[in-house]
Amino acid sequence: MPYDLIFWRNSTKSKCVFKLQKRSIRIIMGARNKDSCREFFKLLKILPLSAQYIYSLLMFVVNNRNVFLDNAKLYTTKTRNSYNLHPPIAHLTKYQKGVHYAGIRVFNHLPTSLKSIAMRQKC
Repeated sequence: MPYDLIFWRNSTKSKCVFKLQKRSIRIIMGARNKDSCREFFKLLKILPLSAQYIYSLLMFVVNNRNVFLDNAKLYTTKTRNSYNLHPPIAHLTKYQKGVHYAGIRVFNHLPTSLKSIAMRQKC
């Protein structure tokens, strides 16, 4: 399931895949159809589809840091947003839902301590 998840996550079929994931978890755990799967995911140590998508996006950003522009390179003043990635101006929704733009948004929502670790790994 994680194979190229960052590219097909925005498709209309992703909800069906998530429902299949929950159904298979319920079968494995012997649960009823109306039971919540949240605790089962934790117990089996399996990431739900949305968490796998976020993880894949973050790994894409960290592994391809040379493609992204840091705010620290653009601005000389050091601020709390220095560790953020600079989002490009995008008017098309298709681009905003794409891997590059979505990766920047997810990365910029991380705590500063994690962003600084990712910056040090780049060097």
